Amino acid sequence: MGMTMTQKILAAHAGKESVASGELIEADLDLVLGNDITTPVAINVCKDIEKEGVFHKDKIALVMDHFVPNKDIKSAEHCKMVREFAKNNEITNYFDVGQMGIEHALVPEKGLAVAGDAIIGADSHTCTYGALGAFSTGVGSTDMAVGMSTGKAWFKVPAAIRFNLTGKPGKYISGKDVILHIIGKIGVDGALYKSMEFTGDGVKHLGIDDRFTIANMAIEAGGKNGIFPVDHVTEEYLREHTNREWKKYEADEDAVYDEEYTIELDSLEPTVSFPHLPENTHLARQSKDVRIDQVVIGSCTNGHISDLRAAADILKGKKTAKGVRCIIIPATQQIYLDAMEEGLLKIFIEAGAIVSTPTCGPCLGGYMGILADGERCISTTNRNFVGRMGHTGSEVYLASPATAAASALTGYITDPRDL
Repeated sequence: MGMTMTQKILAAHAGKESVASGELIEADLDLVLGNDITTPVAINVCKDIEKEGVFHKDKIALVMDHFVPNKDIKSAEHCKMVREFAKNNEITNYFDVGQMGIEHALVPEKGLAVAGDAIIGADSHTCTYGALGAFSTGVGSTDMAVGMSTGKAWFKVPAAIRFNLTGKPGKYISGKDVILHIIGKIGVDGALYKSMEFTGDGVKHLGIDDRFTIANMAIEAGGKNGIFPVDHVTEEYLREHTNREWKKYEADEDAVYDEEYTIELDSLEPTVSFPHLPENTHLARQSKDVRIDQVVIGSCTNGHISDLRAAADILKGKKTAKGVRCIIIPATQQIYLDAMEEGLLKIFIEAGAIVSTPTCGPCLGGYMGILADGERCISTTNRNFVGRMGHTGSEVYLASPATAAASALTGYITDPRDL
């Protein structure tokens, strides 16, 4: 019986010739990731593990990104704890103020994730690195602690769903529209503990940032991971960002998939996820009566340079609607610099938006954009659960950067094609 991409990577890291869905394995890890919220818990767990130090100082990444720069005393104490742990264990890849970025944008940018890797992170959106042909998945802080100490993790080998992407997406259609369409189609538990494998001739029309977005939100469909084949787009990105060797895995022709879907990219329209689940999707052109108070363009999902360019293209020479707060957050310091050098920050500020330092901030209701009771936000983030960005009486609508920027100009959810 053939294996999927994910199964081949897991077999290699478990030292086995083959694995099958449902099998329990122990796998060697190439990277263990944590942030300022989840790492302190893992550090405390490490104290109970009868092993001193970490398995490899170069294969752990600790990124201070959720409440950084620190918003209060508690977040400052958390970061201090992680900072001291990183120093004591000589962790190579520790990122704090001045060097930090949103972890799932920073890790690939720094070349810490490559094709063929097996990666765990104490953050649910660790599945982002599947865009590079890696197996990556989110775990709890206890598993992170064991991973940091031993360099190993156990997995139940996931079954898979294949998404055959065909055609070429039209103007203003991005990876965010693709994944929102898919989640709307299969639901938030449609891929529960399964590998979402994206294939087909349409993949070549998706840039690496689109792929990051799609893989990032596999978890919003319940997926164990999302993964793309390694092609010229992947290889070009890896050559630009790392000197590490990578390994290309391809699914066997007789690989078994529980389900298969065909997604016609050329037929997709700008899509919006209404409260309070990502599966509650509607077309932007059918949502014009929804008034908004705030716009957030950023996050690990859509804070890439291509996302900022898409927003700037729409906002250039215009003003945000009266009463609308527009917050733009580049995902890393490098993206911030690139946007500055391209003149994007000037466009945003002149349009009436603000630009923040890289941070998860408003995505999880942390800071830099908390919503009050009754307020609505259209956001390029990845979750819109009850109270996700603030008051339980607030509402979050998920959309692409183009749709969010268009909505900032009108004060209502707006299809960017209608401007």
